[in-house]
Amino acid sequence: MSGLEVPLNPPRPKRKKGLVDFLVHFRWILVIFVVLPISFSLYFLTYLGDVRSEMKSYKKRQKEHDENVQKVVKRLKERNPSKDGLVCTARKPWIAVGMRNVDYKRARHFEVDLSAFRNILQIDKERMIARVEPLVNMGQISRASVPMNLALAVVAELDDLTVGGLINGYGIEGSSHIYGLFSDTVVAYEIIMADGKLIRATKDNQYSDLFYAIPWSQGTLGLLVAAEIKLIPIKEYMKLTYKPVKGNLKQLAQAYMDSFTPRDGDQDNPEKVPDFVEGMIYSATEGVFMTGRYASKEEAKRRGNVINEVGWWFKPWFYQHAHKALEKGEFVEYIPTREYYHRHTRCLYWEGKLILPFADQWWFRFLFGWLMPPKVSLLKATQGEAIRNYYHEMHVIQDMLVPLYKVGDALEWVHREMEVYPIWLCPHRLFKLPIKTMVYPEPGFEHHHRQGDTHYAQMYTDIGVYYSPGPVLRGEVFDGAEAVRQMESWLIENHGFQPQYAVSELSEKNFWRMFDAGLYEKCRRKYGAVGTFMSVYYKSKKGRKTEKEVEEAEKEQAILETPIAEVDQPID
Repeated sequence: MSGLEVPLNPPRPKRKKGLVDFLVHFRWILVIFVVLPISFSLYFLTYLGDVRSEMKSYKKRQKEHDENVQKVVKRLKERNPSKDGLVCTARKPWIAVGMRNVDYKRARHFEVDLSAFRNILQIDKERMIARVEPLVNMGQISRASVPMNLALAVVAELDDLTVGGLINGYGIEGSSHIYGLFSDTVVAYEIIMADGKLIRATKDNQYSDLFYAIPWSQGTLGLLVAAEIKLIPIKEYMKLTYKPVKGNLKQLAQAYMDSFTPRDGDQDNPEKVPDFVEGMIYSATEGVFMTGRYASKEEAKRRGNVINEVGWWFKPWFYQHAHKALEKGEFVEYIPTREYYHRHTRCLYWEGKLILPFADQWWFRFLFGWLMPPKVSLLKATQGEAIRNYYHEMHVIQDMLVPLYKVGDALEWVHREMEVYPIWLCPHRLFKLPIKTMVYPEPGFEHHHRQGDTHYAQMYTDIGVYYSPGPVLRGEVFDGAEAVRQMESWLIENHGFQPQYAVSELSEKNFWRMFDAGLYEKCRRKYGAVGTFMSVYYKSKKGRKTEKEVEEAEKEQAILETPIAEVDQPID
């Protein structure tokens, strides 16, 4: 195959369209006149709440935190295990940012309200730690820390993503090739256990096993009420280099690897490794790879340098701006750091193009761009059962976490089975920890000395697949559920992982083939989560949860409960 030859997929039969296609096509009317105005109002009210919180002293915030913790403890102790359902937060199912529908809350459950836990409790400049509550979101923490020239080591792109979701689930950003996933930057968790006891878990205290088990557990081990997260020093601007590449998918994958992994293996050398990395594959033959380095205000404003304030509402959407590199060639510009962090918020990566097909046009951006983006929670709340099922079948929002050296294979698989473009690429380290966690690097990876790997971490990449597949755009038959099943099988065979925010077709057996259950199940039994909190698979599985399933999950305690003395002791 020549360098620029597009691999052709076999044609599929045409799909018959129905009423739901009509509803999806004109859904923009509801979004324009209902979702956007309400979203803007909610964003503004949230901002006012954040401002009020920032006006309080750290001492007062801590006092309120302690009072709220006691309310949660009291509520947990009110639960009657023989009568009440499994414990869930009182957060409404549609509020979650993830695409997975929170169907487990439709069955009987015991609600605990955590809605008050949305304060930044402390920014400690000496320890370089931010202590925050779980509902603090990325927009809130970056607004508070960036003016201090500080930031979380990993700042997930979308403003609405919360600390609790990124810890219990999954979080990544362009700095993850240095610091790992969001949960890797946490130094302590404060958790209320099933018995109402408040504990603080770190990697070197008596709860070290729990510390390593919390990430990816979806809140099924205890209720997170605060976290201490690593801060790093930053500068006012991001110097961003856009490099266009053309070739086949394997060549694009290699160019992506070369953009941030020195071939001599010197992966820890800051002179050779950029602060930020991001890739966008626009077609089977074209991609743009961006590398960023923090830069001072003085450097950015030197004569001849280009400053691009991408945060203004009328600016072109970031992915479309980056696409210009394919026409004009490699270029460099300086972006204010906080605006760079949240560069994908206004257009929701490129999903905004599907939601509002004309929202990227200059006239809409200028007149109404300040209303963007629509809240994902409101989009879910207003879609209805028919549209919800349509999106499950005719739309893809998935992330594939794969070893870096397999990115080329993964891209070819996505093109062949889904044909979704653009594709987002973001690298991250998967650390070799003292204990095997739910996600873990390939055994023996350190002996292969592959590009990007070190002796203590294997380099992975998040392949973000977000958009309508090519067959759907062409009006052809597409089985979304089967495509996801095939993707999950590919991930299992290639030691990859699927973040649980997405819709999953995994059976329980295959779920535990993808993830390791050892530490998680030990902590479930040791800390009394069995019979109080639902299992992570049960919480993540697709479809409504019936009363019978709830009862079976509660019976899990009688089957699995093991005396604490029989469980491995915490890690030293």
